[in-house]
Amino acid sequence: MGGHEIVTQVLPDCRQPLTFRKEERLHHKSLVESLFRHGSNIYEFPFRLTWMALNSEQLSNSFRNGVPDGIGGLQMMVTVPKKKRRKAVDRVLMRRRIREAYRLNRVPLKKILENRNDIRTLQLAFVFIHDKNLPFAMIEERFRTLMHKLIKRIESIEKI
Repeated sequence: MGGHEIVTQVLPDCRQPLTFRKEERLHHKSLVESLFRHGSNIYEFPFRLTWMALNSEQLSNSFRNGVPDGIGGLQMMVTVPKKKRRKAVDRVLMRRRIREAYRLNRVPLKKILENRNDIRTLQLAFVFIHDKNLPFAMIEERFRTLMHKLIKRIESIEKI
């Protein structure tokens, strides 16, 4: 009628979804205990990353009745010690910022794990070791450096 047409173009969404799903959360007590007992550490101030790569056999040995559903290939947890950040609001703020930095910068790590058939799950525990709140930009910058160090270590593990 009016001669004005609205032209919409549908572009394919080539980005990967950046949602943080439940299977990516490290919460099983046996896995967390074994991670802190046997895992390797990488330091990049203000973080200490404790990590461990498990194959299928090692993962199934961690549970009595077989591996439960919902354990993803990449699992993480964040801890902010009460000793360093006394106020709960500060601990929650830093946990949120660290989780967001992880959510936005985990794609290269996922791509490496897709190419490694010998690693069933990679467990990560990020511990915030600074006694002050930091801005998100600084956390993300240090987080990227930490992820590069982790990727180099994973690539140095011999494939089975």
